[in-house]
Amino acid sequence: MCGICGYVSKKRITQEDLRIMNDTMYHRGPDDAGVEIYEGADGYAIGFAHRRLAILDLSPMGHQPMHSEDKRISVVFNGEIYNFLELKEELTGYAFKSSCDTEVLIAAYLKWGIDMVDHIHGMFAIAIYDRESGDVYLIRDRIGKKPLFYWIDGSNIVFASELKPILKCPGFKPEIRRQIIPRFLYQQYIAAPETVFTDVYKLEAGSVLKFSGGEIKKWKYWNIKDVYRKMSSDPVGSYEEAKEELKIRLKNAVVSRMIADVPLGTFLSGGYDSSLVTAIAQEFSDKPVKTFCIGFDIPSYNEAEYAKEIASYLGTDHTELYITEKEMFDLVASIPQYYDEPFADNSQIPSMLVSRLAKKDVTVALSGDGGDEFFCGYNIYDNVGQAQKLEIPGAIVHEIGRIPIGKGRLIDKMPFRVRVVAGNRDPETKTQLVSEGYIRASHAFLSGKEVLDIPVCALDYINTDFNLAINEAPVLYPVESLYGVSNFQVRRMLLDMDTYLPEDILVKMDRASMKYSLENRCPIMDTAVMEYSFRIPHRFKYYKGDKKHILKDIAYDYIPRNLLERPKTGFGVPMDAWLRGPLKEALLDYSSSSFLRKQGIFDAGYVSGFINDYVVNGDAGPSTGANFSKIAWSFFIFQQWYNYYME
Repeated sequence: MCGICGYVSKKRITQEDLRIMNDTMYHRGPDDAGVEIYEGADGYAIGFAHRRLAILDLSPMGHQPMHSEDKRISVVFNGEIYNFLELKEELTGYAFKSSCDTEVLIAAYLKWGIDMVDHIHGMFAIAIYDRESGDVYLIRDRIGKKPLFYWIDGSNIVFASELKPILKCPGFKPEIRRQIIPRFLYQQYIAAPETVFTDVYKLEAGSVLKFSGGEIKKWKYWNIKDVYRKMSSDPVGSYEEAKEELKIRLKNAVVSRMIADVPLGTFLSGGYDSSLVTAIAQEFSDKPVKTFCIGFDIPSYNEAEYAKEIASYLGTDHTELYITEKEMFDLVASIPQYYDEPFADNSQIPSMLVSRLAKKDVTVALSGDGGDEFFCGYNIYDNVGQAQKLEIPGAIVHEIGRIPIGKGRLIDKMPFRVRVVAGNRDPETKTQLVSEGYIRASHAFLSGKEVLDIPVCALDYINTDFNLAINEAPVLYPVESLYGVSNFQVRRMLLDMDTYLPEDILVKMDRASMKYSLENRCPIMDTAVMEYSFRIPHRFKYYKGDKKHILKDIAYDYIPRNLLERPKTGFGVPMDAWLRGPLKEALLDYSSSSFLRKQGIFDAGYVSGFINDYVVNGDAGPSTGANFSKIAWSFFIFQQWYNYYME
């Protein structure tokens, strides 16, 4: 786990400039650093830089940038290649000097060229410079575990693991990509390929970008919808066969992620996914696995007591720490520093806290991320299943609801759940059940107008890359027909794999863990596990209302059912209490008409009124904005970020 940055540019960027850019990511790699500049063709210079968190081969032989013996290939790389030992046996024609996975990338490229992406498995963001062809490649892993940003500056390109190096690049002038803000307010994150800045992008998961002679070509080498279509066409017929094969693949995934030359442990929340990963890790460990969990004094959020029972049953070396609300609150100020662009999933705070706890004893921590998306674990999947059953009555209620009544419509008088189902008419967003009020408010933060019949998305906006329209972006992702799946639950799972998982969950854990120079590994997102999950029939995952059925069944082979069976819980910080309490003055300052007019992004009249209603009216009705805590929190995080980077 490391940080990389660099450029291909005709503009003058010195070695000292590149060093400054690289050192903004010190937290990603405190063990070593490398900064090099090469002379390319046609007046281009190529700069490669790396910050190292040493995990494999702790010797200087793992230093990057790393080069092939003949100096044809140079590489900087962030992540881990989990099948590097198998590849090493296959790449017998290369004289390896180190025992690290970076050198395997060089050998793989020399043998297969850019088709090496089909052979490597792991989490990675890679930059390769081929002096023979003059090409520079940027590569991101299949599911987007590792981040990779790039700035297109005319015929030049600058890339980095985070936005901070780009912000420090000579000549970069940050300009807010205003049109993505409504989507951010609603989704609480910014999905690839977009970022908060104009002309700066995220390389999408499973993608390769080739920069050659000032021209960019980009393609997907692994695509959720294509892989799903291929694998699901050959379903596993037997439940027992599916369970046994999935169990084998999970074991292999965990074992391959236990290879490290530094101390390793697991995050253990007490839920099914982290408990299963921990159980397998303990099965293949000759000593108690170090496990970590944080607890809270709020019973509805606290799972620490369950994690402790499971740790005791498995015999792990367990560490738990109970966190006060003040400790959580104290981390709010550091959110923009480590998340680079607006990111408002408030579970980032407990993620930072458990990472800080684990770093005291280990450098690598395994987690259970991915189980919900690939095996149907979220409560939203129950909801979309119900919505599909109510499609016909929902359409009827939608038409009836358009009848005017007073100053509004009949639909406005109906219960919230009825309004959601009735308003769910767009075929491209069927599984994205929404509150119309949130959609209207998200747009109004820019336009100042809550249009009554504003469409939740533009039907002509259908693009496999989720690229934004020239004007304001739709708040939802109008792409569902691309999956070619009629089952609402499966369709929503695929959408989450394309958006929520890589752009929220994985961003959250990458930044939270790397803040403390801790590497996070996710066995459930192993290529073999992900692809096999598409062959498992949906009825094995969602069985008579039991979510993650097959994954739970495997967990019961390791841990008694009574230690695991309980309602799914999540954690969120007390946003309302904070925004109306200790953060109140800052929120009101950020939403004052004078600040907003100077800032020039939001509609000053609408936003200052909306936030004032939210703060002052407490639990008043929905028309006041008082129950819009999600948007108020997203707005606060955006303004906090803006104040940190732009002011």
